[in-house]
Order: sequence, then C-alpha cells, then structure tokens
Amino acid sequence: MTDAVTIRAAASVILWRAGPQVLMGQRGAKAVFMPSKYVFPGGGVDAADHSAGHLTAPCHARLTQHSTVPPEALTGCALRELAEETAFHLPPKAAMRFIFRAITPAGAPRRFDARFFLTAADQIPADRDDFSGATDELNHLHWIGLSEARQLDLPFITEIILSEVAALLAGKDQPGVPFFDNHGPVPSFRRLV
Repeated sequence: MTDAVTIRAAASVILWRAGPQVLMGQRGAKAVFMPSKYVFPGGGVDAADHSAGHLTAPCHARLTQHSTVPPEALTGCALRELAEETAFHLPPKAAMRFIFRAITPAGAPRRFDARFFLTAADQIPADRDDFSGATDELNHLHWIGLSEARQLDLPFITEIILSEVAALLAGKDQPGVPFFDNHGPVPSFRRLV
C-alpha cells in the first residue's frame, strides 16, 4: 500500500534568545496537522517564496542535497511564515543556520519535507515580547526555556530538534545536519555533510 499524501516542502524558524529561550506556539485543537501540539513558526513553501536570509556556503550546500527546492525558496518561506504567524519581521538578509531536516512519516494527514533554521532573535528590530500582531494560527505564542519546552505537548521530532538546539547553543557542533528521512518505505537517519 502506498501513501497518497503528497510531501510538501516546508521551513520553520527556531528563534532563540538569551536564557536560552526559543519561541513556540500551540497549534489549534481543530488543526488537521499536529492538533494542539507546540511547534516553531513555519509552514509550506509557496510558489512566491524567494531569496531571503543569509546562509553560509556549507548551509547552502546541505540544503541542496537530496532536494529539488532552491535554498532561497526555503529561507524565504521560513521568514514569510514567521512574519505571518508572529508579526516578527527578520531583515531580508538575516543570518540563518540550517540545523535539521525531517520528512513526516507515512500515514499522517499531511506530509512535509521540513527544514529548520536557527536564528538569533536579536536580529528582529521590534519588541520581541509583543505578540499583539500575531495571527491565531499559533496560540499561546511565547518564549520558553529549553528545559521547560520539553514539558509541553510536543511532536516527537520537535523533542529531538530541541536537543540539537541545546547542543548547538552550548557550542557542541556536530558534523553535518541531522536528516530524518521518511520518504521511502523504510525510515532512515543520516547527516547531511
């Protein structure tokens, strides 16, 4: 039996600030995908998404591995989704680090090939505690410490991503970018180097 759900390219921004804290929000209880789960701002790539954000050469190269989606569309998507869901606008050339990739497992009502970008919140020129312009796509939008975040109702993959974020912010770089690949019949894990 094959999974008829199309896998859509997606991108998320993991905003972090001193503490360290990350910005997370809760999806609505009636959402088709990951209802009531706490997630990072993000969503699917649109045709209009284009160049935004600044990537190092290694990040750019890793984004092109096993992908037909231009890296510029992924960073553009990440910044657009952040602005739509939080009203936070990062500058077009904000420094972004590609830190994780995961494909939603078969059987989910929607599937994404999601890339996650770690970005320092101090690049946002506005008040980073003002959520008054946020949409209702993410409820309970707030900054939370990494250890406290693990107490939230999280998707499994987000727990793994939080561990990666904690290691990176502590200066413990690993070779390459973790990739949970659920595209084929047998899930696999590898690092994009």
